[in-house]
Amino acid sequence: MKKSIVLLLIFTLISCHTAVKKESLPKLNGYWEIKNVVMANGEKKEYKVNETVDFFKFKDSVGFRQKVMPQLDGHFQTNGIKENIKVREKEGEYVIEYSTPYGTWEEQILELGDSTLVLKNQSKLEYEYKRFTPFSLK
Repeated sequence: MKKSIVLLLIFTLISCHTAVKKESLPKLNGYWEIKNVVMANGEKKEYKVNETVDFFKFKDSVGFRQKVMPQLDGHFQTNGIKENIKVREKEGEYVIEYSTPYGTWEEQILELGDSTLVLKNQSKLEYEYKRFTPFSLK
């Protein structure tokens, strides 16, 4: 009985994420705000307020990710540091390969929609993002 429950739980967790399709990859472009991180042990850390958001820009599978800080006037401030990215298919799934002068790593795209992005890194951390909506006090 316990094995059945465990198998059902595993199947449910796996089926929570829909497969990412090539046609949805352009949705990665834009500003994304971290919502929460799910640790490998299942523990969840929520982010209520973010000082920075991630800006992705790519075309034909290459581009960059950059941390930006939203300003009250609707603009963004950055330190100018960009991580080069390459989006590619790997074993039937899509991954983002990052590279900087200091190293390389990759994250699997678990979910990508108009307002939702879920990435999983090599340490099994799942980063859940929501589309960032710019604001302005103008």
